[in-house]
Amino acid sequence: EGAMDGCDAAITTLGGGPGDSDLKSRVDYVGNNNVIEAAGILGVTRVVLVTSIGCGSSKEATPPSVYEVLKNALLAKEKAENVLIKYYTNMNWTIVRPGGLVSDVATEKAILTEDTKAIGSIRRADIADLVVQCLSSKNTEKKILSAVDPSIPSSANVDGYSAAAFALA
Repeated sequence: EGAMDGCDAAITTLGGGPGDSDLKSRVDYVGNNNVIEAAGILGVTRVVLVTSIGCGSSKEATPPSVYEVLKNALLAKEKAENVLIKYYTNMNWTIVRPGGLVSDVATEKAILTEDTKAIGSIRRADIADLVVQCLSSKNTEKKILSAVDPSIPSSANVDGYSAAAFALA
């Protein structure tokens, strides 16, 4: 709680990788739930939760083989999403679900989309930039958005599906 004391907004990107099947012990749920709960207690008025494509309504976008590998993490992240949506009703929240994360320089071509079928990759620097932009965008309040970079080829997007970009302004 001390880390958020006096803050108006919080961004949580907590997450683990594949592995532990006990949802209650995963940082994907427990860690994010702690942030959400502390934000509510401290009166933080804006929360951006970063989870993953494959959670909730975007499950069908994820290839089955990828979903199986990440299933425990995705279910835990989805549980955190549900806590935010259910209990953070009087505040403004945004959920951003990035595609596969790539460690490389930003392309500055990444997009947010409401399209639950969007799949692909995104550079870590680009997702960071989009998440920060969400903080000041009224359009993203109480929205669930996927984040991908159409300029990066992705083995998960074998059909070349292209999603419409969400307008931040």
